Amino acid sequence: MSLLISHEDGVAFLTLNRPEVHNAFDDTLIDALTQAYEAAGADSTVRAILLRAEGPTFCSGGDLNWMRRMAAYSHAENVADAEKLARLMQVIDTCPKPTLARVQGSAFAGALGLIACCDIAVAVPEAEFAVTEVRIGLIPAVISPYLVRAMGAREARRFFLTAERFSAQTARRLGLVHEVVPPEELDGALARYLKALRAASSEAVAATKALIAAVDRPLSNDVIANTAHRIADQRASADGREGLAAFLEKRKPEWGRS
Repeated sequence: MSLLISHEDGVAFLTLNRPEVHNAFDDTLIDALTQAYEAAGADSTVRAILLRAEGPTFCSGGDLNWMRRMAAYSHAENVADAEKLARLMQVIDTCPKPTLARVQGSAFAGALGLIACCDIAVAVPEAEFAVTEVRIGLIPAVISPYLVRAMGAREARRFFLTAERFSAQTARRLGLVHEVVPPEELDGALARYLKALRAASSEAVAATKALIAAVDRPLSNDVIANTAHRIADQRASADGREGLAAFLEKRKPEWGRS
């Protein structure tokens, strides 16, 4: 199974289980994650939801086979596909239960959206991060509202446009993760947060999350729909098609040959 789900002491553990492809996500995993977050969010026995991953990589972004299929999609199919990823991000972001990310390895592209949507994220020093979409002629559309909110527009301009890798310590400075700890201390750090969350009122926690969203000017459905259309347009563009083709064919895109 691409997603493992377990429960222990009031915590729903969602484990990305595709280590052979660096836990890259496709439409199947996106659907599974969306359903899992919705179910855990509605479960009165769940006090918190922890996202984690098997293997050395947290998540490498989009799966290659999924990207191959997308390259042949019509514009309408691209919009529908992008809306599913946008819906996942919205479900995590608006989940009434506390959400945590255990970042035990590197995270790229859409994976940064998963992290930014979680309430609390802890990473190991070895983890690297990058918003890589422009390298293959795409844009980080559906994850952009959450990343811009986390790191600010000024920093987003740099890291979105250059697609450069940055360290866990930089991710901490940017606000993408809250704490960076050695691998042997990762579970202990998360246990600290979970203990604090278990001591709080579930009703008050949900109300507090709603409060933060209200005062932080929450995203509208129009904005979310707009991001899905933007990535669909970009996928269908000349650079989008050339970038994806070059990536899948393991060659430089036309704009990178000079």
